[in-house]
Amino acid sequence: MSEDPNVNQAKGSGESWQDVGKQFEALGNSLAQAFRTAWGKIETNAEAQQVKAGLETMLREVGQAVEDVAKTPEAQKVKEDAARAAESLRTAGEQTVQEARPQILSALQKANAELQKLIDKLEGKQGTGA
Repeated sequence: MSEDPNVNQAKGSGESWQDVGKQFEALGNSLAQAFRTAWGKIETNAEAQQVKAGLETMLREVGQAVEDVAKTPEAQKVKEDAARAAESLRTAGEQTVQEARPQILSALQKANAELQKLIDKLEGKQGTGA
């Protein structure tokens, strides 16, 4: 008996999104490292308050966006429709995932690389007070 190619594609899609998840995790780690590095360069209380306020705003906005999207009637309807139509959409969805995954991974890798350059630059400016 041969394996169902759709099962193999579904496994591949799961692994693809797992890679995307890992890139988001890496981006989060890079952001944390950048924050720690920047925090070490802060020389005044006013600068510390600006960084803290900006970080708190970013976290609040991201959290609120996730909550808002998940609670919308549209999101609930999409979830219900997706459950009913999952089998018929699987093939098209898998193709879309396969097409989008490389671009998403590439964008996340570039963001991580650029953030690492910024971290390296900030860490290299020990005591410049710029």
